[in-house]
Amino acid sequence: MKSFIFRITTIFLAVFLLTNCSEKTVWRSTEPFETGGKLRVTATTTMIQDLVHIIGGEDVEIYGMMADGIDPHSYTQRASDVTAMTTADLIFYNGLHLEATLQRKLENLENAHAVTKKLNQDALIQPSEENTKYADPHVWGDPLLWAKTITVVVDVLSKKDPANESRYSSRGAAYREELAALNTWVKSRIGEIPAEQRYLVTSHDAFMYFSKAFDIEVRAINGLAPGDKGGPKKVAELVDFIKEKEIKMIFPESAANRKGVKAIAQDAGTTVSEHELFADACGKRGDMETAHGETYDIGTYIGMIKHNVNLVVDGLK
Repeated sequence: MKSFIFRITTIFLAVFLLTNCSEKTVWRSTEPFETGGKLRVTATTTMIQDLVHIIGGEDVEIYGMMADGIDPHSYTQRASDVTAMTTADLIFYNGLHLEATLQRKLENLENAHAVTKKLNQDALIQPSEENTKYADPHVWGDPLLWAKTITVVVDVLSKKDPANESRYSSRGAAYREELAALNTWVKSRIGEIPAEQRYLVTSHDAFMYFSKAFDIEVRAINGLAPGDKGGPKKVAELVDFIKEKEIKMIFPESAANRKGVKAIAQDAGTTVSEHELFADACGKRGDMETAHGETYDIGTYIGMIKHNVNLVVDGLK
């Protein structure tokens, strides 16, 4: 019994100290915008950068504040970000307190817009953790819910640049169709996992919308809020859950150190995926991945979702 308690405490320390220590480097820019006469747009997360890129097309120039592998919950601004924010025509951010303290600054800027601002409150998930009082901001886990952010981007771009309104609207409509097709594809792939094996265990609670949309139970080491770390009791319960459900594989995340996941897997007698899920950021733009006869860019939102789904389905079924 003492050795078990010692083991759980060791895992807890690994989770607490190492989970959020990303080893990835940050992309930097000293010249956020070039002089090209295009609409200058600053965007926070990689998912929003991709969203604006698709809808804005060649009519906008985008400065991305956050690179792949960056945790937006604890992001720290760089000097180039401040320059980009002060020189941008428009700024898009997630909202729902995903960007933490940065959101307070953005809310005071007239040209800054939260892409989630028109989402129905009934569609938002309210977490039960004591450490957070805000709705879950990870809405991109559900492609149909993420599609609702298209309206905000189209409307804001069109108001600022009315000459290209029809182009923004057309691109937005086409992207809605792509996300509807993506949603259908995800349902089909998740359906390949036997119902008794649909358990996704990962680093932190970033997949609740994904869970709700696609009927797969999700358990995580850490909670939604940055301060909600998995304590010894929660870690022990998660180890027992993995053993009870005979879960074949658990998954690390790109913006979190995988040592905590590895420690839990070792104690539960399961395996850790060799590849990471993208939770709070897409992969590196331009990195192509081929799976099941299809090639996609993991640096895009659609590519990110396909990477995650293929990884989970192949690991669990």
